[in-house]
Amino acid sequence: MAVEKNNEEITIEDKIEETIEEQPEGLPEVEVEGEETVEERPQDDFNANLAESMDERTLKSMASDLIDEYKKDKLSRKEWEDAYIKGLDLLGTKYQEVTKPFKGASGVTHPLLAESVTQFQAQAYKELVPSDGPVRTQVIGLQTPATEQQADRVKDYMNYLLMEEMEDYTTDMDQMLFYLPLSGSTFKKVYYDALLDRPVSKFVPAEDLVVPYFASDLKDCERITHVIKMTQNEVIKKQAAGFYRDIELIESNSEPDDVQKKLN
Repeated sequence: MAVEKNNEEITIEDKIEETIEEQPEGLPEVEVEGEETVEERPQDDFNANLAESMDERTLKSMASDLIDEYKKDKLSRKEWEDAYIKGLDLLGTKYQEVTKPFKGASGVTHPLLAESVTQFQAQAYKELVPSDGPVRTQVIGLQTPATEQQADRVKDYMNYLLMEEMEDYTTDMDQMLFYLPLSGSTFKKVYYDALLDRPVSKFVPAEDLVVPYFASDLKDCERITHVIKMTQNEVIKKQAAGFYRDIELIESNSEPDDVQKKLN
């Protein structure tokens, strides 16, 4: 639609634009009935600690259930713990006063088990951690000079990261290979440590990883509990970094279990 003013043709669209331009600033916005307004929600941090926003009663209930299930899992493997403790006695690393069949009798334990453990540790370490690094790469699919060069770069960087940056990798691997023939299972936990600002690869002994005894695979396991032993100073550092909630710490009076006592 158009109107004539002083021999000039003015359209309705021009009139609307003129009205909008003349509207003073600071007037309240008017919402049209039936028009949906979309509120901008703040994006949550994916790595945020969920415990910070949960109800305290919910946290206590979850903690109580977790402790009960952990005790059941630990009780289910009691026979394995007893066999492990008896096996540690066969290493012959502890001197014992023998009173049977008479006081002062010889209490020598043959070092066959200890020798077998150290031989396994030495040979396995040589194979798993060679001098040029443990990482090997393989190109899947079509091999081209570009993909082979990329594979070499990945191999070199990963070996540098494991052998140079991750200072605890080789020492933990050496310790893990000593425990493996004794306990039958050992584990590696690889994660990013916010305090060290780098990835770490920690050795987790079998006695500190508690699962239902009859679980056949960790991927299908109902529950995995990692018992972590930390000093009060380490916990405070992780609280300051935001990894744990900033709560008052209570001094623990718990004693080491039977396996830890025997290892000590």
